[in-house]
Amino acid sequence: MPRSTGNVRLRAARQAAGYRSQQDLANALAARGVTVGIRQVRRWESDAPPLPQPDIRQALSELLGRPLDELGFNVPPGAETRTSTSLLAPANRGPLRTPNAQQPATAATDFLAGTRAHRRLYWSVAPATLHPAVAAHAALGSQLLDATTGRTRQLLATALAESWLLAGRIEFFDLREPDRAGDTWVRALQAAGEADDALLGCAVLAHMAFIPGWDGDRDGATERMVAARAYARRGPASAELLAWLDAVEAECATRCGDTRAALNLCSHGEDVLATGSEHRSPEWLDWFSAVRLAAFKGHTQLAAGHLPQARDTLLGVLAELPEDSDKQRTVVLGDLAAVEVAAGRPEEAARYALKALVLLETHWYATGLERIREVRRALGPWQHEQYVRDLDDRLYGWGAVVNALSC
Repeated sequence: MPRSTGNVRLRAARQAAGYRSQQDLANALAARGVTVGIRQVRRWESDAPPLPQPDIRQALSELLGRPLDELGFNVPPGAETRTSTSLLAPANRGPLRTPNAQQPATAATDFLAGTRAHRRLYWSVAPATLHPAVAAHAALGSQLLDATTGRTRQLLATALAESWLLAGRIEFFDLREPDRAGDTWVRALQAAGEADDALLGCAVLAHMAFIPGWDGDRDGATERMVAARAYARRGPASAELLAWLDAVEAECATRCGDTRAALNLCSHGEDVLATGSEHRSPEWLDWFSAVRLAAFKGHTQLAAGHLPQARDTLLGVLAELPEDSDKQRTVVLGDLAAVEVAAGRPEEAARYALKALVLLETHWYATGLERIREVRRALGPWQHEQYVRDLDDRLYGWGAVVNALSC
């Protein structure tokens, strides 16, 4: 008999909102004047969650940022709270659920084929072109999920979690829409829960850590990383996945100003990869490798002021990146430019930045552009030099000015 997973939608939304335990959620409700015991929260996260009392519904929806029908509750017509129908804009609430005929066993494999295609296309198709297709595909999967059962439902939920994860990656890294990505990753976590796929849940939670991490919220990032590592222990997790968790936490620590902890995490990740593991990485873990870990390390060395080491690390990354890694290449070039401007070599910095801009014209990546804009600000003392003017001509050309000013 398959083991019960309970109300995974509510549990995923709770964890995504930063409430690590059921008691944390009860405490948050109490702070809003709503008295709920942990036994009641436990019942909400069971297989048959009772509908909360009317005075609790709005507080619960506001805390978790989702309407009740997206938190695993069976909401009768007319029982929705005002918040649950207005809290999220229609564009963010997902498709209108209409009944579908029971789907055949092939539905999961057919849907997975589209998910795999999108995973490969991510590295070559412009994000503004790919994202609508990925989001529409995920919306289709969400509607099909309720029309499947058993193993077919589990396989479909797994593919759906990956699709929502990819949609969120595009929103966060390529389009720089963190709020939208956060909402999308909640859907991914809910689907991973439906599939009872701990490793996908780990990946989603670690991605969620980027949002507070990039805002300098170390506690928020740590909470999500603790949850991600807990899911990884349910694995079995490969060495690559565990090293990637180190890299994510190192990135967050770097942005929060703790470069010593970040460098230690990078070293630990290197040791994990060197030791290896008998477990294979999931096929969706195509965004990480030893060279990607080195890119994280080079960025941290730069932030720590270890300029010679950062230069050596990043030049090594540039030489080893695969041909299909132009998005990552723009980030590495931006970091090399930052190394050179910090070392008092502005002309060399402008040269690296210009190379990155050329790549961005064909492989758009908002994260890469952020690096270049930071370098350009650092080049302010040399702004009248011809090499900086050449950089400006490229940065603010007709083809790039809208993207440059909107990110």
